[in-house]
Amino acid sequence: MGSHRAIRTPVLNGPAGWNAILPPAAPRARLEGQAGCDVAIVGGGFAGLSAARRLHQIDPALDGVVLQASRIAEGGTRRNSGFMIDLPHELTSSDYAGSGDSHDRQLTALNRHAIDFAAQAVAEYAIPEGWFQRAGKINAAASAPGLAANESYARHLRDLGEAHEMLDAQAMREITGTGYYQGGLYTPGTAMIQPAGYVRGFAAGLERAGVRIHEDSPVTRIESNAQGWRLETVQGSVQAQRVVMANNGHLESFGFKRGRLMHIMLNACMTEELSPEALRALGGHECWGATPADPMGTTVRRIGPAQGGNRIVIRQGGYYRPNMQTSAGDLSRLVEHMRRKFDARFPMLKGLRFEYCWSGHLCLSRNGVSVMRELEPGLFAACVDNGLGTTRSTLTGIGAAEMLCGQSSTITAFFTAEAEPSRLPPHPFDTIGANAYMRWKEWQSRLE
Repeated sequence: MGSHRAIRTPVLNGPAGWNAILPPAAPRARLEGQAGCDVAIVGGGFAGLSAARRLHQIDPALDGVVLQASRIAEGGTRRNSGFMIDLPHELTSSDYAGSGDSHDRQLTALNRHAIDFAAQAVAEYAIPEGWFQRAGKINAAASAPGLAANESYARHLRDLGEAHEMLDAQAMREITGTGYYQGGLYTPGTAMIQPAGYVRGFAAGLERAGVRIHEDSPVTRIESNAQGWRLETVQGSVQAQRVVMANNGHLESFGFKRGRLMHIMLNACMTEELSPEALRALGGHECWGATPADPMGTTVRRIGPAQGGNRIVIRQGGYYRPNMQTSAGDLSRLVEHMRRKFDARFPMLKGLRFEYCWSGHLCLSRNGVSVMRELEPGLFAACVDNGLGTTRSTLTGIGAAEMLCGQSSTITAFFTAEAEPSRLPPHPFDTIGANAYMRWKEWQSRLE
């Protein structure tokens, strides 16, 4: 307890396309000199901005400051694929099913609360409709094992009483324009977002409500004192009564939950804009999103002009990095891998240029729990998204704000009842084991 210095900084490669395809945004001021506030929030992504909004809802008089290490929508947020999923989506499962009907019903209700919270923010902050669409998503299957995984998940959804629709190969071709997929499982509750645009609009709305946001202000140390907490950045400091750590796996860099968090680096590519000829050759619907039937497969989104142009986004290829750092070589190797995946799915677009390629970071715990609780007096966490950076981070941000204000809710009850993240094997066995397991699972799901 007392002082926590950041011992490392995440390193991600490539200019993520979601922000680049939008008009440039004016920069916000860095934190310089000394400042004070009631609540300081470390991190300006889904969790941090959701925490700021919930705090303002509970007590509009609270003086809040958000400290973002990079520009808003240029950190991990812009590297997200933009699926706000309502249903169980357990990445370590073979078919996304969770740990049991009761738990899954509870989590689904919470996920829908998060999506409703986001939809209300979209309306309140006048965020463009194209940046948040309740369009649903498809679990796409390209092989017999993929079809079997969808059938298994559909049985689980029937047990939960959840709406879903099985799609055959013809229906998948009509939607996606490609004959690659043998079938799909459509669920209507997912919101598809333009992650950079959504966060930009969210941040602007908070500022109009009086929340201060500082960009390019990475927190390097937090220290408790008689007045609460002092947060140091490269060029300034903030004295806050209370703090919300909303920095996902970077929480571990400050000494919390060491040896318990798994840092997975994922990679994605976004095409150049499709020409009229390419659009005619592809066909299909203008906007759709497909997660793979096997969680270790390939995610694909097609977006339209309302999201930043007619483009296709593809994501596949992960690796474990306990230091949260990627390299240009890592990204280059996986871009070649995604090129093959793209060409297999869209032979009519073979050779279409990838305009943007990037790496990103997600944080998992072995037992699938998040860290949403009071770490020390006046210091709260909204971290560990378990690969659900939009929905889960929104929930942990809401919950941390409610807990900070002394409120109890279904969100605070759910997360505070979770166990601690399980311990990982010692290094380097964690890295060797995790990467070997991921390579094996990716080989098993190679068609997906």
